Amino acid sequence: MNVYQDIEAFYREFRGEKRIIGKSAEGRDLFALFIGTHARPVGIATYAMHAREWVTAYLAMQHVRRGLVTGGVWVVPLVNPDGALLVQEGARAAKQGERLCALCGGDFSLWKANARGVDLNVNWDARWGTGVQNVRFPSPANFIGPAPFSEPETRALRDFTLQVRPDFTLSYHTKGEVIYWHFHQPPLRFKRDRRLAGVLTRVTGYPLAEAKGSAGGYKDWCVEKLKIPAFTVEAGRDDLSHPLGLCSLPDILQKNLDVLVTLTREF
Repeated sequence: MNVYQDIEAFYREFRGEKRIIGKSAEGRDLFALFIGTHARPVGIATYAMHAREWVTAYLAMQHVRRGLVTGGVWVVPLVNPDGALLVQEGARAAKQGERLCALCGGDFSLWKANARGVDLNVNWDARWGTGVQNVRFPSPANFIGPAPFSEPETRALRDFTLQVRPDFTLSYHTKGEVIYWHFHQPPLRFKRDRRLAGVLTRVTGYPLAEAKGSAGGYKDWCVEKLKIPAFTVEAGRDDLSHPLGLCSLPDILQKNLDVLVTLTREF
């Protein structure tokens, strides 16, 4: 089974509150599962927005199994199913597989984008198009898209986030074992967000970092537009090569399993 089939089966078997928040560019379901209660704080945790980082979807399932003590979290385990399958299965996983092969020489191992060659984590309306690594043509990575929210995956997550109105968001990526939290906050929100980032550091052991020259991400949009704390956690050791496989999961779990429990408790 591939990662999409694993998440789909997990979703079917989950007995709690759940919903399909939208469809990918190729029509695959985007799943969300709720853990905890609707007493505040309520957060959103996303995983596998970048195709080659599909291993984080398995962390998502463990976070759901772990549950919460306080508050609630909507877990969106596989934001980019089309891209994840390109990494796992190659061009045959996409309707336009041959066209996409031309963008990467047929090697999808480093692919980050969706099935349209758009990097979903630079497609958000938060200083969109100002990132130093942004490109303006379909690519395995860093293509900002023709406009903010041009992609069905980012539109679905945007609309879901606006519906939930979360108190915080958490985005899991790989790799590097660092935490990004800053995006031009004014002093009062800077202090609030820095405190919560410190909670994540204490749980994971990952240091805080500043994403210099980065813009247009989900975290950035949540900080700038919703004015809430938002964090990107880069799980997995930096000496590992993309794409991280399931062999990297035990170490990731050891450092990250209690993140949602602790963040909701100490919010």
